[in-house]
Amino acid sequence: MKNGKSKLVLVAGGAGFLGSHLCDALLSEGAHVVALDNFQTGQKQNLRHLEREPRFDLVDSDIIKPVPSRLRSKKMKFDEIFNLACAASPPHYQADPEHTMLTSVVGTHNLLTLAEDIGARFFLASTSEIYGDPEVHPQTESYWGNVNPTGPRACYDEGKRAAETLTFDFARAERADVRVARIFNTYGPRMRADDGRVVSNVICQALAGDDITIYGDGSQTRSFCYVSDLVDGFMRLMAYKGPFPGAVNLGNPVELTVGDLAQKVLTMTGSSSQIVTRPLPVDDPRRRRPDIALAKQLLGWSPKTSLDVGLRETIAWFADERSGSTKAARAPTMLQGAVAAGQA
Repeated sequence: MKNGKSKLVLVAGGAGFLGSHLCDALLSEGAHVVALDNFQTGQKQNLRHLEREPRFDLVDSDIIKPVPSRLRSKKMKFDEIFNLACAASPPHYQADPEHTMLTSVVGTHNLLTLAEDIGARFFLASTSEIYGDPEVHPQTESYWGNVNPTGPRACYDEGKRAAETLTFDFARAERADVRVARIFNTYGPRMRADDGRVVSNVICQALAGDDITIYGDGSQTRSFCYVSDLVDGFMRLMAYKGPFPGAVNLGNPVELTVGDLAQKVLTMTGSSSQIVTRPLPVDDPRRRRPDIALAKQLLGWSPKTSLDVGLRETIAWFADERSGSTKAARAPTMLQGAVAAGQA
């Protein structure tokens, strides 16, 4: 609530995995939410449970294009703008690398300009991929990264780095009030089965009884944050009113090898699937773990959901999807009111 009225919030990428959960959390706090999505990777089924919600609207548009005129009307003076609009898994962002780069650069500029024009606070969903294959471990916000600027992942990695540059330039020029979150590997219900990330890959293959594909020897590490914890971090960072924080890491600092994750999923699903290995993709990070000291200090935030609990929820959701259950379209109970995962 703001001055006794519901906040009006724009969520670009609102039909995606993270965006749809963010819409749920904002609505649970009484906000009026407008989700904007081009459905390149977002899915309408993620928002089906909100079709009759009077405080929710869905707009089909691409942030590369000018912001639709009806979102610039006097009735649509947004208090907050969340930019979560970008394909985030390698198979998806590499499918159209030019669009991926333009989404991060042109799209972010379009939304920053809207924020400047109407006085909205702007939130950029950046990524741990800006650290590349890190030579510093764990990764702190002060680390500049080790990124291949011409490799197959550069459209996403460098696109997000450019998006941060634009965002901080707007902040330095006092053109917009901004927040930037660097997201580490996240998992949970509403992940796409075809997104190529290790959590969705392993769970779907285990449930189907197929061979489980591990890229590399499985010794590379990731830190997996459950979606409700990440969304809580989003909400806290957007609401933060202290001195300008710069970029803030949001992720789970518990580090796990990809091989150990696969074994855990096999045990939890009771699957008889066999693990097979494939060559490691070009520029795939060897280690990934966030230093979240800044998030703890500024936001009082740290992940609360254990990997076992989060995986049980995620496995159950994928199992429902396989069986065609309507439960798959709804937010799981533990996500209600909550204030990229894998080898990506």
